[in-house]
Amino acid sequence: MCKYESLLDGVLGLHDIALMNDALAVRNDNRALAERLREKENG
Repeated sequence: MCKYESLLDGVLGLHDIALMNDALAVRNDNRALAERLREKENG
């Protein structure tokens, strides 16, 4: 978990936020794909 203060004091920047956002998007895409494949296999 990132602290809001890290954004304010410059420890984290927009690049860091973008990387975390991309990681969350990939995780969600993978979960959705896994669910579709399970549904396809199980009918």
